[in-house]
Amino acid sequence: MLNCSFFFTLALMENKQLITDTIAFVKETLKGAEGGHDWFHIERVYYNAIRIAAYENANDLVVALGALLHDIADAKFHNGDSSIGPKMARAFLEKKKVSESVIKQIEFIINNISYSSNIDSTLRENPIELSIVQDADRLDAMGAIGIARTFNYGGFKNRLLYDPAIKPNLKQTKEQYQKSTTPTINHFYEKLLLLKDLMNTKTGKKMAQERHDYMLGFLKQFYREVSIG
Repeated sequence: MLNCSFFFTLALMENKQLITDTIAFVKETLKGAEGGHDWFHIERVYYNAIRIAAYENANDLVVALGALLHDIADAKFHNGDSSIGPKMARAFLEKKKVSESVIKQIEFIINNISYSSNIDSTLRENPIELSIVQDADRLDAMGAIGIARTFNYGGFKNRLLYDPAIKPNLKQTKEQYQKSTTPTINHFYEKLLLLKDLMNTKTGKKMAQERHDYMLGFLKQFYREVSIG
């Protein structure tokens, strides 16, 4: 199998300093961030995006920068203000003399990558760069790491672990999803188990299947352990 990250890096060599500076900027900005949305989350998304992009006809620089900057100021941690992330990304990229065309594409990725931004969305077809970064981000919400991130965030928000009396809401509006305070286990049904069928790229779909199956196994064991009598 090809070493995808190696070939992608070759295509980015002329922008190596920009990528290096962006990584440093993101690491510094997210220092002390919640564990599921910290630099290590960004790093995983970045490398998964590189893997997927190796099999797609996409602008490699936009994919790389979009992955690195997609959560630079997640609205969940900024009182729901989704405008901060694109503004921070633009300010940084303008300082680095990045072209206006690329900056607009990065803003578009940040504005449209999240699961909630796609609820009730009228966007008919994603640019391939958004599709790649979105798949990479969704992969990090699945499997073992997705389970860990979900419970970490639930603890961060002091949410119930599980309450059988509170059923998952499978028809949430965007506002309901963003304001939800339901038990953490419900999040599997309201988002995580839906991601497999929402992947955009062939490579992303293939990578998602194993993680999806792992979550099903976890839930089966979870209910076996919480059952009483």
